[in-house]
Amino acid sequence: MLQRFCLWKWLAVGIAVATILAGCLAQNDEDCKLARTGPPATIVPIDEESRNGTILVDNMLIKGTAGGPDPTIELSLKDNVDYWVILDPISQRLYLNSTGRILDRDPPVSIQSIVVQVQCVNKKVGTIINHEVRIVVRDRNDNSPRFQQQRYYVAVNELTPVGTTIFTGFSGNNGATDIDDGPNGQIEYVIQYNPNDKTSNRTFDIPLTLSGAVVLRERLNYEEKTRYFVIVQANDRAQNLNERRTSTTTLTVDVLDGDDLGPMFLPCVLVNNTRDCRPLTYQASLPELTDPARVNPISVTPPIQAIDQDRNIQPPSDRPGILYSILVGTPEDYPQYFHMNLTTAVLTLLKQINRDLHQKFDLVIKAEQDNGHPLPAFANLHIEVLDENNQKPYFTRSTYEGFVLESSPVGTTISDNQNLTSPLQIVVLDNDVEETKDPQLHLFLNDYNTFFTVTQSGITRYLTLLQPVDREVQQLYTFSMTASDGVQESVPVTVNILVIDANDNSPTFSNISYNVKIYTDMRPGEGVIKLTAVDADEGPNGQIVYEILAGDQGDFIINDRTGLITIAPGVVLSVGRSYALTVKASDSAPPAQRRSSITTVYIEVLPPNNQSPPRFPQLMYSLEVSEAMRIGAVLLNLQAFDREGDPIRYLIQNGDPQQVFNLSQSSGLLALGKPLDRESTDRYILIVTASDGRPDGTSTATVNIVVTDVNDNGPVFDMFLPKNLSVQEEEANAFVGQVRATDPDAGVNGQVHYSLANFNNLFRITSNGSIYTAVKLNREVRDYYELIVEATDGAMDPRRSTLTLAIKVLDIDDNSPVFTNASYTVCVPENLPPGTVFLQIEAKDVDLGSDVNYRIRTQEALQYFALNKYTGELSLLKSLDYESFSDTEATFTFLVEAFDSKGTMPPGLATVTVRVKDMNDYSPVFSKKLYRGMVAPDAVKGTVITTVSAEDQDPPGTPASRVRYKVDVVQFPYSASIFDVEENSGRVVTRVNLNEEPSTVFKLVVIAYDDGDPVKFNTTTVEIAVLQPSVIPRFTQDEYRPPPVSESAPKGTVVAVVTAAALNQTIVYSIVSGNEEDVFAINNRTGVISVKKSLDYESVKSYELRVQADSLQVVRSNLRVPSKSNTAKVFIEVKDENDHVPVFTKKMYIGGVSEDAKMFSSVLKVKADDKDTGNYSAMQYRLIIPPIKDGKEGFVIEAYTGLIKTAMLFKNMRRSYFKFQVIATDNYGKGLSSKAEVLVSVVNQLDMQVIVSNVPPTLVEQNKDQLIGILERYVQDQIPGATVVVESIGARRFGDGYSEEDYTKSDLMVYAIDPQTNRAIMRNELFKFLDGKLLDINKEFQPYLGQGGRILEIRTPDVVANVKKQAQAVGYTEGALLALAVIIILCCMPAILIVMVSYRQRQAECAKTARIQMALPAGKPASTTANNLYEELGDSTMRGYAQQEQQQLLRPSLLRPEELSMESGIDPGQEYYGQDYYSYEHGYELPQYGSRRRLLSPSGMYDEYGEVVVENDGGYYYSPHGSTAEEWARKRRIKLIVDPEYETSSTGEDSAPDSSQRNRLNNPNIQNNINGNIYIAQNGSVVRTRRVCLGNNLKVTSPVRLGKQFKKLDKLAVTHEENVPLNTLSKGPSSSDKMNTRPCSVSFASSTIGAENIVTKPGGSKMKSTEEQESVVDNEDVKEPLESHSEHTPSDEEELWMGPWNNLHIPMTKL
Repeated sequence: MLQRFCLWKWLAVGIAVATILAGCLAQNDEDCKLARTGPPATIVPIDEESRNGTILVDNMLIKGTAGGPDPTIELSLKDNVDYWVILDPISQRLYLNSTGRILDRDPPVSIQSIVVQVQCVNKKVGTIINHEVRIVVRDRNDNSPRFQQQRYYVAVNELTPVGTTIFTGFSGNNGATDIDDGPNGQIEYVIQYNPNDKTSNRTFDIPLTLSGAVVLRERLNYEEKTRYFVIVQANDRAQNLNERRTSTTTLTVDVLDGDDLGPMFLPCVLVNNTRDCRPLTYQASLPELTDPARVNPISVTPPIQAIDQDRNIQPPSDRPGILYSILVGTPEDYPQYFHMNLTTAVLTLLKQINRDLHQKFDLVIKAEQDNGHPLPAFANLHIEVLDENNQKPYFTRSTYEGFVLESSPVGTTISDNQNLTSPLQIVVLDNDVEETKDPQLHLFLNDYNTFFTVTQSGITRYLTLLQPVDREVQQLYTFSMTASDGVQESVPVTVNILVIDANDNSPTFSNISYNVKIYTDMRPGEGVIKLTAVDADEGPNGQIVYEILAGDQGDFIINDRTGLITIAPGVVLSVGRSYALTVKASDSAPPAQRRSSITTVYIEVLPPNNQSPPRFPQLMYSLEVSEAMRIGAVLLNLQAFDREGDPIRYLIQNGDPQQVFNLSQSSGLLALGKPLDRESTDRYILIVTASDGRPDGTSTATVNIVVTDVNDNGPVFDMFLPKNLSVQEEEANAFVGQVRATDPDAGVNGQVHYSLANFNNLFRITSNGSIYTAVKLNREVRDYYELIVEATDGAMDPRRSTLTLAIKVLDIDDNSPVFTNASYTVCVPENLPPGTVFLQIEAKDVDLGSDVNYRIRTQEALQYFALNKYTGELSLLKSLDYESFSDTEATFTFLVEAFDSKGTMPPGLATVTVRVKDMNDYSPVFSKKLYRGMVAPDAVKGTVITTVSAEDQDPPGTPASRVRYKVDVVQFPYSASIFDVEENSGRVVTRVNLNEEPSTVFKLVVIAYDDGDPVKFNTTTVEIAVLQPSVIPRFTQDEYRPPPVSESAPKGTVVAVVTAAALNQTIVYSIVSGNEEDVFAINNRTGVISVKKSLDYESVKSYELRVQADSLQVVRSNLRVPSKSNTAKVFIEVKDENDHVPVFTKKMYIGGVSEDAKMFSSVLKVKADDKDTGNYSAMQYRLIIPPIKDGKEGFVIEAYTGLIKTAMLFKNMRRSYFKFQVIATDNYGKGLSSKAEVLVSVVNQLDMQVIVSNVPPTLVEQNKDQLIGILERYVQDQIPGATVVVESIGARRFGDGYSEEDYTKSDLMVYAIDPQTNRAIMRNELFKFLDGKLLDINKEFQPYLGQGGRILEIRTPDVVANVKKQAQAVGYTEGALLALAVIIILCCMPAILIVMVSYRQRQAECAKTARIQMALPAGKPASTTANNLYEELGDSTMRGYAQQEQQQLLRPSLLRPEELSMESGIDPGQEYYGQDYYSYEHGYELPQYGSRRRLLSPSGMYDEYGEVVVENDGGYYYSPHGSTAEEWARKRRIKLIVDPEYETSSTGEDSAPDSSQRNRLNNPNIQNNINGNIYIAQNGSVVRTRRVCLGNNLKVTSPVRLGKQFKKLDKLAVTHEENVPLNTLSKGPSSSDKMNTRPCSVSFASSTIGAENIVTKPGGSKMKSTEEQESVVDNEDVKEPLESHSEHTPSDEEELWMGPWNNLHIPMTKL
């Protein structure tokens, strides 16, 4: 036991020790392990840029002790890259080590995480455990977004729609980037407000902020703004809004010009504050009768030019061109004269214009874009037609004579008379200019232009003085004057200016004093001396009076006229005496202006002496001698007197050194000894002596000889003036040079006139010899002229001389270089090396010394081409790539210009078009290297096996990109013989019907080639396997014909089932043809064919499908194997259903019916079409007509033809109309329906016109529809929607009363219906519409009427014409009566009195008869008036009205034309409208003679029975409800007025109601008697009252008397005015000679006009039916029948009351 106890004890101790040891060992094993649960790695976050020493991990929680005296573990860091982590082993804490650096998560450092290993070594057991620490660097938003570009750019067309994304440049890496992570690096974009571009943020938006796509929010307008600066802000998406970072950039949006504006004409002057141009008028002028070749192209000022307002459309090739045209103009025949080039706007003249026909043209020109832009521009073009300058100016007089006072100051106007009272008017005209306009001529004087000048403008010109004139120097100025219009000169006219003398000279003696010796033996009266004083003035101013002032001592006297001093009578001279006579010479001017001078005569008296010298009668002689005087002619007798009679010897002492004159020594006769020449000596002063031989016997006299001129010299040119001249080209009126010719002759003989003998159209010469160019010269046409100038004098037989001038035309730079071609087109292969010259252009400048240079004008072309400025060689700057062009044609068009480097003219332009030739860069490439196909062994020819496809990367549309296919017959010849490939589609097909062994495999090589240059190709191989027949399915039928399928069959409806079978094969069915519109579907496994889309029989009536069955094995190979057995046809017929409603050919049918139309007359035909077939398109028609009366319908329709016919008579219903509906129902009235409106207007011949044509009526009938269509179109031009209706077609009627017929011509009677008024258009208007366009209508009728067929006239119908003719005949009768009256007046005055008395009696009788006529009861009308007649309103809605309101509606009176009265002034052919009818309002005036208004029956106006009541004012009123009526009824009362005037009886006598009758009417107590059955009329209103009784005290005129009056009326042929029954009651004396029309009692009743029987009451009176409008008088005493011309004979009890119609007249023609 004890042993056993010890054993258990030791066992327990051992277990305890083992347990302790195990615990220790277990504790050592846990060291280095984590004291926490969870993932083994320690993951901690840290913000980037954290400070150095930041605790990363506060405690690693690793078991064990690393410090102390007995550390159990040892900790260290492993994989500590860059030593970012520091470990504290004792505390197991990790720190950040960022000394000298920054922990940056962002690039370029990009430290996103730090991974280190904390290595733990268990010192006790030696185990090592690595603990991973992952330090995640968290991002801080420390970086702002950064845009990749400083600025962004996008160009947007202004036509871009709002909402379009215009910029996506911020997507991807092109926008802003943020190197931060997460939301801090996510970018969103917004548009910020730009203060410098305030509309940018409104115009653009970024709705999707993350994408940054910019979207257009407002419409762009290039013309308003061309560039936007959009500030785009990019910000990150940091969660804290305050920490978000932003950056901005500018998006420049350039607005591209779009084609949104039309052209505008230049120059454009804008309207204030708008972009609109002011109206522009171009001006041009043309001379009349000018050859178009001379003026074309017409010069327009300013030049016509329009530009597209969208000036910067890019690319320039998209810019539209401008098309010009003349839109309209006046006069209307302007197209005959002018044509405008469509593209250049060059205006050309087509033919000469006669100014007598057209003085001006005003045209409207249109400019529009050639791309169909709908905004054209317009401008005015005014062309003035100038009178052709083919007439010379002319003066109205051939000579002018003017006068001027010699003392006149400068500027004085020359007068036309010596009294100087009116100016000299020089009128010069030009027939090229209207006489009322200033011809603007230039007048120039050929001489004395320093003395005189002429005004420069006006029709009347005036001469004025330029410098003072002196009559004593020159009294007459004679010169010629010429007028020039710049091209033509007038015939010169002669102007004589006479200088009128002024007393500006004093008489002068030749000596201051005279010494005279006389002798005592001289007798009284003997002359002593003759004094002569000279006064240069003329007239009284030059007439000298002599007198002795002093010294004569009475011994001498002087002749006051001759100045001869003689010895006074009775004087005896004494020797030794001497005298000193003071002699005064005075002129005869008025005393205030008189001038004088004195001289002294000393006289000495000597003793008698017989040795006195001879004495000349005068001391001075003056004469004029022509230089043409013959030699020997005696000029003067100078005989002297000698007192002693000694012989006298005469000599010329002085003044004739050339001995031109001979003086007879003995006789004293002076003769011409030598020829005179005025040009060398024009005056001779001869001193002549007479001597008797003694020393002191000599005396002298002076002879003053003036030589006058003759035209003996021609003009002589000044040879010192230059004869070689020059002038610049292109200058009109340029000065060329001057010639001068002189003529030594005097006066007009010496006046020189210049003219040109050649080149008058190019040069002109003035009166002073100045030469100018008349037109612009063109040196390039001619550079040298020899101009002949002719000078003539002014004599009657002028002398001439000529001078030739050499004129050289100098060149100016007036021509631009011109290219040899206006456009160059060259084809350049692509890929040519740079520098290759491919074109040489050339331009020439015809100006001298020009230096032509070349350059490229289009800027876009400068990057591709270079142009040698000297040689014109065009070369490449870089190689061209055809594929780089986006256009279908790789072309580059640009402008080149040639300019003169030394000149100033614009450069010449030419267009160069470079076509880049595609050089076929790429070969076609097949989509597969190997194609496979299967074919049945018995496949027929054309079976498709497979399809090959190849693509060419050359530009689409070019020959190089067009791929075609063919078989390579070389490699596999047999395969090529049985198979083929379609050239364009690439389908491989059988060439022949196959009969090949199954399982055979054929190889076929297919070539794909292009059409490029050079041709490139590629090949592929097609393997074709021949299938076993067993795997090819076979259909049970070759053709399937299932039952027809309804077109309304729903989708999925089974149409047919096809079946095929093959050995051990799964069948797949398909439709291979006939199902192009995918209408049917086939179940590929079951072969069930069903409807896939809706069917429409009207579109497709049948289908032919071709189905194919293939084995699943073949289908899986994506192949099909057509053969004879695996295809079948399915014929599907579509069954029609009634799925379409009828459609009428018109929405409204408009027709007319004549008043006299018979029952069941055809009106019009309606037609409805139905797309369905069979019975579904068979129509049945019916009408929906509102009831007219008694349930009657006015029209019926043939159910199956649609022909509408009348069902009533329309007599007297003209201008009424009917509107109703027509219903068309298909399937013979059992199917679908539709409706249309029908309008039928009632007409008669008053509404019609007859169109007379010169073709038979059968031809008109054949082409009726076409002809009416033409007429309808012309009527619709005036009245839209009007319809022309044919009334009849027949032979032409002519002759008297239109009784004759001509079947070679036709009458087409038509009328027109206005859909607005629903009535016929007035006949006169219809005539205007058609007659005004008769020529145009005839042109359109020509194809239908045949050659020569036309409308002859448009006339009124027969009935209307006959009525007018009868009216004219009535006028002739009146004229005849008037003529007869004149004859009677002339023949017999007593007869006149008889006629006048008879006429007055007859007139009175006729007036009475007319009044009786108006009172006649109405006859039976042709038709009745419906109470609810709807034709006036044109609608059936009146049926809903109450009867009273219906009857108050205004209705037309149904008056027959034959019942119109002539005296009313109403033409039966006139139109009558509602406003012509009487109004029921008070105050309306009664109808006057000739009025168109007609009386309306008031039936229905007041239907209810009322009575006459008397109000407090004493007046009688009709009240519908009596005196107890309500207030509203009181307003409807009608005041009754009793006519107080006297009536005129048929005998012309006056009668008046007696006082008793009048009193009874005025007695208010008898108002019940007033309620009689008569009509009362007031202010045009007609009413009647209910009859109560007839007073016994009232006497009734006998009906027999009335019957006699009616018979008289019948004989007078008096017609009815109106079918208004006036039921009257006559009141008056019992005598048959008098008639009183005063009513005694009246009654109001409501009735309508009818034609039914009259029921007689037992009392003998008649009681009317409801359809009669007659009054009955309760009087049984009168039984005589009463005659009337109406169909109804009134009863004997009826009496007459005339009312206010007593003034109606009957014309004389009715008497």
